[in-house]
Amino acid sequence: MLLETLRCENGRVFHLPYHQARLDRSLKTLDSLQRYELKSLIHPPEEGLYRCRFLYDEIGYTVEFHLYVPRVITSLKLIYDDTIEYSLKDSNREALNALFEQRGECDDILIVKNGLLTDTSIANIALWIEGKWLTPQTPLLEGTTRARLLEEGFLTPAPLRPEDIAKATKVAIFNAMVDFLEVESGIIP
Repeated sequence: MLLETLRCENGRVFHLPYHQARLDRSLKTLDSLQRYELKSLIHPPEEGLYRCRFLYDEIGYTVEFHLYVPRVITSLKLIYDDTIEYSLKDSNREALNALFEQRGECDDILIVKNGLLTDTSIANIALWIEGKWLTPQTPLLEGTTRARLLEEGFLTPAPLRPEDIAKATKVAIFNAMVDFLEVESGIIP
């Protein structure tokens, strides 16, 4: 099944139009005529911070709410894999989990595909280089927070390579749950 992960806090769903747009694109990619209107299907708890998992396919959907406990990410390990594919946000994360297991002492991984930086196991990334936040022009997954930050002009897409890490003075990860978070220790080759 495909998946949308949405931040819900105190009864409010964050950045719903970006999730709806990705869901619609994903169904179109699958040549599905099915449509789901997230606004009418997601009713979060009135109190607390939750990670909403909207799982769907051409046949149906389920909605789950989980209290959100953020993962602490202070370091990323470069992992090289030219075959990884994750262009649709899928609930099957076996390939990503196998790469994540190679992180060693780091908190997460940063995947390099075909010589270019892509994503961590759970987030898109950005590097602060020469006064601007650059994000990989070819991520594994075009995240909803990435789409919003690009639209706002906060991020600039660029073909980032591992050697560009040395030029960066800051590194950040971002997804629907953490929004935009700088990684303190950086990237370990």
